[in-house]
Amino acid sequence: MVVNRRDVLALGLASLSPAMLTPRIGSAQGRYPERPIKLMVAFSAGGVNDAVARQWSERVKTLLGAVYVENQGGGSGTIATGEVARATPDGYTILLGSTSTMVLNPMTMAKVPYDPARDFVPIAILAVSTTSIVVHASLPATTLPELVAYARANPGKLSYGSAGTGTMSNLSGELFKQLTGLADLVHVPYKGAGPGITDLVSGHIPMMTPNVTGQVLELHRAGKIRILAVNAAQRLAAAPEIPTAIEQGVPGMIGLLFLGLFAPAATPRPILDRIAEASRAAMADAEFQKVLVASGLEAVADSNSEKAKRFMKEEIARWGPVVKAAGFKVE
Repeated sequence: MVVNRRDVLALGLASLSPAMLTPRIGSAQGRYPERPIKLMVAFSAGGVNDAVARQWSERVKTLLGAVYVENQGGGSGTIATGEVARATPDGYTILLGSTSTMVLNPMTMAKVPYDPARDFVPIAILAVSTTSIVVHASLPATTLPELVAYARANPGKLSYGSAGTGTMSNLSGELFKQLTGLADLVHVPYKGAGPGITDLVSGHIPMMTPNVTGQVLELHRAGKIRILAVNAAQRLAAAPEIPTAIEQGVPGMIGLLFLGLFAPAATPRPILDRIAEASRAAMADAEFQKVLVASGLEAVADSNSEKAKRFMKEEIARWGPVVKAAGFKVE
């Protein structure tokens, strides 16, 4: 007997305990989950993707059982993402996808081994990481207008570092250039945010556009670097004292990296609903939210598949023109 969404709702499963929920919701696919679930992270261990994945996997154990995280970096996230796209759609292999893998890579790379719209179904957005505009402590700018004025007074002398070509960090830098007219701001790509931040602290580069993390906030508060602005619609809960770029006269300066759960496209709806329910419970956990905020992230507690789809469409519409104007060579 196939149990569809209407049957599930009619049975009133939302009000049942996790133990009662599992056998009913998986009657067509067996008792889901019957074995550990693999959550693929398309980047090396230690980054923001990895941190969210491991926190999430730990907090859904009571509802989903064992979830283990597997990091598989390479190809700017395309290798692992392509692997999940080809995985059996049974709910035992899911992906922590991001703006990079699901929006930017298909725009900025000549070829990727997956189609986000065709090969995946979004389950929920978990958190959002905001990019920022950061300068070395020696740079004579304490606000964004002062930075723009300095760059215009010193044409061709200012460069910015990013986590790599085609990353959200890079695209945020290009958006900043386009919105402020600073066309001669030189891009210096690094192999990840870590090396770039190291060079920023040491003064080898004067400016960077990294995602806000706990480390970046610590360096800012220690006076080693200066965060002039966060690229979001609102100030961050982790650093309410830092103004947004929009507040400082750069409307449209928004650079967000979403982190969310994605499953292979043919995954049965009851299984997707099961994962989504466990995720909502995890995201509602106050301690989990505190951990995310401390890491510079904004938790998304009320996401679902439809909201995630709309968010992705908005990001595609936002970054398409920026990628085109920046001149990325996509065949």
